[in-house]
Amino acid sequence: MQTNLTEQARRLPRAEEAESILRSCVHCGFCNATCPTYQLLGDERDGPRGRIYLIKAFLEGEPTTRETQIHLDQCLSCRNCETTCPSGVEYHTLLDIGREAMAGQIERPLHERLLRSGLRTVVPNASVFKLLLKTGQLLRPLMPSAMQDKIPAHISQAGERPKAQHARRILILEGCAQAGLSPNTNAATARVLDRLGISVSSVSEAGCCGAMDYHLDAQQKGLERARRNIDAWWPAIESGAEAIVQTASGCGAFIKEYAHLLKGDPDYADKAQRVSSLALDLVEVMEKEDLRPLNASTSQRLAFHCPCTLQHAQKLGGRVEPLLQKLGFNLTPVADGHLCCGSAGSYSITQPVLARQLRDNRLNALEAGKPDTIVTANIGCQTHLGSANRTPVRHWIEVVEEALPATSGERPC
Repeated sequence: MQTNLTEQARRLPRAEEAESILRSCVHCGFCNATCPTYQLLGDERDGPRGRIYLIKAFLEGEPTTRETQIHLDQCLSCRNCETTCPSGVEYHTLLDIGREAMAGQIERPLHERLLRSGLRTVVPNASVFKLLLKTGQLLRPLMPSAMQDKIPAHISQAGERPKAQHARRILILEGCAQAGLSPNTNAATARVLDRLGISVSSVSEAGCCGAMDYHLDAQQKGLERARRNIDAWWPAIESGAEAIVQTASGCGAFIKEYAHLLKGDPDYADKAQRVSSLALDLVEVMEKEDLRPLNASTSQRLAFHCPCTLQHAQKLGGRVEPLLQKLGFNLTPVADGHLCCGSAGSYSITQPVLARQLRDNRLNALEAGKPDTIVTANIGCQTHLGSANRTPVRHWIEVVEEALPATSGERPC
């Protein structure tokens, strides 16, 4: 489409990138067919094409109100539209640019500012998050049901991790929310990869990937976290670590974008490129290995929920399912597997009504084949789907590890 950005818009740091993306859109509307919020709301402004027009109008100087910001906020950033788009429009990048530019001109209501600030303060800080989570569990019986849903009644303990003993070494991102909500996920990963001859280690200085800040009106803070993680990982990378594995696909998707987001930073561009190239989702590590040492034996029926950040952002859809089948699991069919569950980072908190509708729709599809367990690859999806207290929801690596026979000297978790 043609564009005519204002002089003020052209002074934005990413103005050329925004204009290029706008011009790549041919407004065909194929994106609306797979947009979760458009399907729920039926409003053109709540589909990708409409939001692109809203951002274009803003950058071209048309009057923009709080209502426009609401339509952008209601986007899940699931990137389903990018998978559908025949023109390769980088919608999520345009959305990030538009949201940041609008945030500088349109003041949010006080309650929204406080909520977003609180999320940015608490969630990326793993120790604070764990403390508040434990407090919430104690007070859970006294809370309204809507708040109870956000706090798991039970959290599986991590169990021991094997000592580093193999020549092959990879780093793992411990993350922030996952360390409190599902501490056994990374521990199970370390134990499984140890059986495959790979030692897993973490760097304590590497924390939140930066996605929470970046998508909640604090993009520069998110990039600061990215730089801090790069600095933390760099000595291990120089010492021969072969990969940086993520067990939360949302974190993995953002780390793989470090190269793009920091390409203009002369001090970090090359390092960011290296880190992004080493960033691998757990399935990318395991699918390349000889899985015979795992010797899994199970008759469990699983339904796999593929997170949007795995299938649409990282383009790894359809990769976990064959691995699980190879290990002996029986996977039930899931209709409309491309659709979002409504978690979407902090979306389930900032947009609870829409998130709950999407969650229940996904659960209906996931439960249609009557699985014993629903498995996924992202802590946000795991927690959000699990908040309905229906079928148990877990990370797939934990279910894999539990199906393995114990090795000599291994203590049960």
